Amino acid sequence: MRIKNKLFIGFGALMFLMFALAAIGINRLSTIDASIKEVYGNRYVKVVKASELRDNTTDLAKALSNLLLNEDPANMGKNLEAIRSDSLKLNKSLTDMESGFKDKSELPMVAEISSRAKKLIAYKDDVVRLYRAGQKKEANQLRNESGAEVQQDFLDSISAMIQYQGDGIEQALIRAEDENSRTYKYTAILTVLSLVSGIAIMFWLVVGITRGLGMLSGVITNFGKGKSPGAYRIPIHTTDEFADIARIFNHIAEDLETISANERKLSRMSSEQAWLQTNIAHVSTELQAIRQLEDMSAVFIGELCRIIGAHSGAVYIMEQDGPEKRYRLGGAYARTDKSPSERIAPGEGIIGQAAADGQPITLTDVPAEYGSIGSAYGEIAALTLAVRPVSYENEVTAVFEVAAAKTLTELELQLLDSLCSVVAVTIHRIQGQKRVEELLRISQNLTEELQSQSEELLSQQDEMKASNEKLEEQTRALQVSEELLQKQQGVLEQTNEELLRKTKLLEEQVRETEEINRQIEHTKDMLEKQALELAFASKYKSEFMANMSHELRTPLNSLLILSQMLKENKGGNLTEKQVEYAETILSSSTDLLRLIDDILDLAKVESGRMELHSERVLVQDIADSLYKAFVPMARKKRIDYQIRIDERVPGAMHIDSLRLQQILKNLLSNAFKFTPDGGSVSLSVQPFANDPAYLEFAVADTGIGIPANKQQMIFEAFQQADGTTSRQYGGTGLGLSISRQLAGLLGGCIELESEVGQGSTFMLYVPRTAKAGAAGTAGTIMGGRRSEAAAALELTEAAEQLSAGVLGSLAALPQSHAQAGALEEADTSVASADAAALSAVSAGGLMTVADDRESIRDGDRTLLIVEDDVHFARILMDMARGRGFKTLVALRGDTGLQLAKQYKPDAIILDIQLPVVDGWSILVHLKNDVETRHIPIHVISVVDQVQQGLSLGAIAYLRKPSGRESLEEAFSQLEAFLEKGARKLLLVGDDNGQRKSLKELIGDDDVVIVSAAEAQTAWTELGRQQFDCMVIDMAPTDVAAFELLDRIKADEQLRRLPIIIYTDSNWEHKDHLRLKKYAESIIVKDVRSPERLLDETTLFLHRVEEKLPEEKRQILRKLHNKEEVFAGKKVLLVDDDIRNVFALSNLLESYDMQISFAETGRQALDRLMEEPDFDLVLMDIMMPEMDGYEAMREIRSMDAFESLPIIALTAKAMRDDREKCIQAGASDYITKPIHTEQLLSLIRVWLCQ
Repeated sequence: MRIKNKLFIGFGALMFLMFALAAIGINRLSTIDASIKEVYGNRYVKVVKASELRDNTTDLAKALSNLLLNEDPANMGKNLEAIRSDSLKLNKSLTDMESGFKDKSELPMVAEISSRAKKLIAYKDDVVRLYRAGQKKEANQLRNESGAEVQQDFLDSISAMIQYQGDGIEQALIRAEDENSRTYKYTAILTVLSLVSGIAIMFWLVVGITRGLGMLSGVITNFGKGKSPGAYRIPIHTTDEFADIARIFNHIAEDLETISANERKLSRMSSEQAWLQTNIAHVSTELQAIRQLEDMSAVFIGELCRIIGAHSGAVYIMEQDGPEKRYRLGGAYARTDKSPSERIAPGEGIIGQAAADGQPITLTDVPAEYGSIGSAYGEIAALTLAVRPVSYENEVTAVFEVAAAKTLTELELQLLDSLCSVVAVTIHRIQGQKRVEELLRISQNLTEELQSQSEELLSQQDEMKASNEKLEEQTRALQVSEELLQKQQGVLEQTNEELLRKTKLLEEQVRETEEINRQIEHTKDMLEKQALELAFASKYKSEFMANMSHELRTPLNSLLILSQMLKENKGGNLTEKQVEYAETILSSSTDLLRLIDDILDLAKVESGRMELHSERVLVQDIADSLYKAFVPMARKKRIDYQIRIDERVPGAMHIDSLRLQQILKNLLSNAFKFTPDGGSVSLSVQPFANDPAYLEFAVADTGIGIPANKQQMIFEAFQQADGTTSRQYGGTGLGLSISRQLAGLLGGCIELESEVGQGSTFMLYVPRTAKAGAAGTAGTIMGGRRSEAAAALELTEAAEQLSAGVLGSLAALPQSHAQAGALEEADTSVASADAAALSAVSAGGLMTVADDRESIRDGDRTLLIVEDDVHFARILMDMARGRGFKTLVALRGDTGLQLAKQYKPDAIILDIQLPVVDGWSILVHLKNDVETRHIPIHVISVVDQVQQGLSLGAIAYLRKPSGRESLEEAFSQLEAFLEKGARKLLLVGDDNGQRKSLKELIGDDDVVIVSAAEAQTAWTELGRQQFDCMVIDMAPTDVAAFELLDRIKADEQLRRLPIIIYTDSNWEHKDHLRLKKYAESIIVKDVRSPERLLDETTLFLHRVEEKLPEEKRQILRKLHNKEEVFAGKKVLLVDDDIRNVFALSNLLESYDMQISFAETGRQALDRLMEEPDFDLVLMDIMMPEMDGYEAMREIRSMDAFESLPIIALTAKAMRDDREKCIQAGASDYITKPIHTEQLLSLIRVWLCQ
């Protein structure tokens, strides 16, 4: 018997049993389904409708009671409106019941409910009528006598209906349970029968089939080991399917070699195509940012020759002089003495012939006398010459030629043909840009010419008027002599006619000129209107984002501050578990703040302008952070949560850790959200199988899964798999959209595998080391291919974005920095943001700098470079290494601050415009820290605020851009400073006793102090030797001291000398402003002035505190006690949010400060007038009645509060907020949610002023 027949018999029996089992199951399930429909589709719906009717009746009764019992006339309208609304709801519910209750047994009950409803409505109408008529007493009497009874009768009839339907539900459930029990019994019996029959049939089939399989096993095993297929033939002795298999197997051996050959051919073709597309994309990328034809030609021919291995080449660009076309040399590669012709006409030579007929020319076996390829050792003959015309819209716009000392392959020739279209589009783009520039220049010239003609016409008109007046005078003179008038009459008539013709001609020219001017003015008005509309649109968008920021950040402010205070547990009254809870709240609040920032920056993410900062990060640290973040949720939902790291994964990777964790947190959060209790979620990290340079982060869950038709939609902004209003799971739909775009910025991508009901797996692929590669690199690794048209479109869009970024950076004005005491995140200016975006586009992705931190040993001279420009940082690093420094490089401000504290380098080079934390904040922080304030800091920045940098403690300040000589001088200054022994201080003052006491206060072995009693003596000493700092004791009337300061600031060598003015006089405001131009610090003599003077000289002399005598160290420690300065200070807190008031007042009172608060700017002014002895004001910006800006302007207008420190608090995150606050009168500025350490640092700085 054939196997087919056996299988038909065996499986036929099993199918019969299966269908029987299914038929019984379907029958029983249909019965149960009918019972369930009776419960949920009929009875339950009616119960819901009856309950809704009862609720509406209750609401109507409450509204009637409120109307009769509320004595306030102001609430009458609201109560009547509530009665009207509840009446409409009651009528609707009653109508739904009458239309939906059709059973015969229910009709009498429905009729009874309708009858009693009419009585209730009539009672309601009577009450309202009496109330409106002013008969409130009669209305209350009606309510007490019959109203309550009518309401209760109606509610009783509804309750009876609900009870009736509930009894029906109970009976239907009992029937369903009985049917379910019988179903279990029948199913069990038939299942056992099917199992026994299946085992018997399986045994019968297996015995018959294994005999044939045994015969094939040996031959197939040897075949699998790679032996020749022709050496094995299976003998055929039967007529069943195994005989057919044997015949097929014999044919397989014959066809195997043919298939292998075809596979090798296809593989080779695929590799060639990939090589071709990669090089086309590479050349396109190199050409997209070029704006000159010569630069494009040189770059193109150089890249092409390097790709195909050609040894020389040239590009000719079409230029048209009238009707004649010629092709001039645009660029060449590896030129020799036999230089290519500078210009070639169509038809002249091979180049000209290719340009004339537009056809490619390829010559092989080129004669040796035709041309040669030169090198340092000699010349070799070219074997292959390829000429390709470049056509755009059927016109040859360029021709390029390459020569190679080898035979070019068909693939290389195909690359030449493919690149023709790329070059044609690039040439057209560059020429188009030049045409636009030329048209703009012509338009400007025409406008200037029109203005000149208009002025000339006006001048001619004035001359004509003067001529007319002169003629009138002549006419009056001629009237004296009648005889002379007659003789000259004819001449005068002719003259007048000529003048009239000229006047009309001039008037026509003037009208034409005025018409042109009107058209120009109209065009100008339209452009101004459009610019105004764009400005308003930008303003409204900015205001919306600012208000959203305020509403989101304000509640977080209190949460962050209070959780920080609970975590510190200064009172010691919290348990360890409670402190842990506070830490969790603080951590979660911080994560929420980061999420809000991401949402507010969504437009920046979508435009690809978000800045990324690569750093070395441990993979295990990322895993630990993610594990701790989600363990509480896993425990709460009893989810098996695991993180697995493959042993092949390297220990560290270079990437933006913040963005990588943001993506993974989004994916894990979604996994936990959509995974039911008792499920599992895992994160696995392993090398990507297709490319070991990438890591695969796979987040897998056993959740609800995603349908195939929704798997692309969920990555779109504001989209979810279930977007209905009745969806079970919440969320904004932004997480996956932001994650996908962030993955692209990191040089990777996100893939999804999901099955409904089984779960989902999100795979994130990112490079182990951030390289130049934009979104799509990972897509290429995944095997995706894009058409040439799509690639060209993307290149065009990238070019447009690049142009927009450059124009934006040219048009933007840089923002001013805030006061130097603020340790907050720096607002990136428009120019720097566009520059960063331009860098990101040009570089194509993240960049890192490999410094020497791993090889630093004790005794090494170390230099910290804090610079966000990667290329400039590398230049500085190479120069530092050449001078014997070990280097540390930080591309962000926060990273630089961390490295300075960790390694305590010998010197620091600092930029000002840095991401995350700006250079001013770093400078202040380092100079306020006793462990780092002695480190010399050299500022190199585009920001032109030299005096501010020096006043904050920098030893020198160099403006960008700077040449290599300037940089060498900067390094020489650092080396000279480090090698210098004792510092030199010039002490100037006419009081001998004062100079002696100051010398004892400041002096020690590491400082040489030179005293001068007069200004002239001080000037002489400054000319003789170099000083590191000068202290001058002066009064407002000391003219000689002012002359000395003027001479110092006028001298090129001395104008950057740090100067400290020590005075016992109270200067007027204008004199104080004058002093600030000269001095880095002004110290007014009081009880604590000696300590401040010692501190300031220690700062500008960069003295190491550990090397000072113990008594001086104690003076500095006491001065820098961070909490002593707060004691007893009186602070006015102005904020309309009681949560912020509560949080901030508790925080500041814990440092022994006296806190008063006001809810509006008006109340703040009143409080200041009542109590003018406040030491500091914390001013919110967004408040009712009078906002913070107006309040600060009012305060500054009063002489008594001109110098009162005011710190502005705002939840807005817009770029110009800092400038607005400073202009309104704020001393400094801080954004919400407020970081406690940052706020305390600001208050400390301003209380010490």
